[in-house]
Amino acid sequence: MVNLNTSLNQKNVSKGPPGTSGGGPIFYCEDVSVQFDETRALKNIQLTIERGEIIFVTGASGAGKTTLLKVLSGVQEPTSGKVIRPNAISAKKNLYISNVFQDLRLMGRYTCEENLMFAYDSAIYKDKNEFVQDMHELCRILGIKDRLNLKINLANGGLQQKVAIVRSLLTRPDILIADEPTSSLDSDNTRRMFDVFNLYNAKRGLTVVWATHNKELIKSFTGRIIHLDNGRLVYSGHACFI
Repeated sequence: MVNLNTSLNQKNVSKGPPGTSGGGPIFYCEDVSVQFDETRALKNIQLTIERGEIIFVTGASGAGKTTLLKVLSGVQEPTSGKVIRPNAISAKKNLYISNVFQDLRLMGRYTCEENLMFAYDSAIYKDKNEFVQDMHELCRILGIKDRLNLKINLANGGLQQKVAIVRSLLTRPDILIADEPTSSLDSDNTRRMFDVFNLYNAKRGLTVVWATHNKELIKSFTGRIIHLDNGRLVYSGHACFI
């Protein structure tokens, strides 16, 4: 067990901002803090994220995971410090970020399929048939193809989370930022969701930043863990050292 208070992996936080030599990361946080009234949710965060990484953000409830994800996505601006996001980098192609937060923003009076169809964009797909093919394949993999006619407001939390994730992937994002996207899923469905993320990472270079409490998933993960404690980033490195 590594002491989380002293084991910050410097190779993941010491690179310069995007646009410096070597191209730089797609996200760069320098001394980022976020204050809500008397609560300091993030404290002097130093962080870089490279394109194509899959990262788990861990920590106890209230550690700052959701706030960090919102800072990365642009939903929340820091109170102090600097954050550079992909779409602020004029020298690079804009990278599309898709967010799945705990407020899934699904439309309850519509069916699962109708909610997914809102993701269709003619600028992304050559035609609607290609979109529907992708949608049905993802729904098949996640075991929800036979539930597409169900109204979202009648669906359980696990089905709603799957629909939200499928909808995000159907936008063909470059980056997926997800806050506890499998909190209502059992271990088999959580593993299936993780396999889908891995597939999109391998096929399309999808960068995934995923906040989770799932200890079993973390144990089997070989990528990078970012661990927060009381608003501070106290560890950045491989899961096997946690």
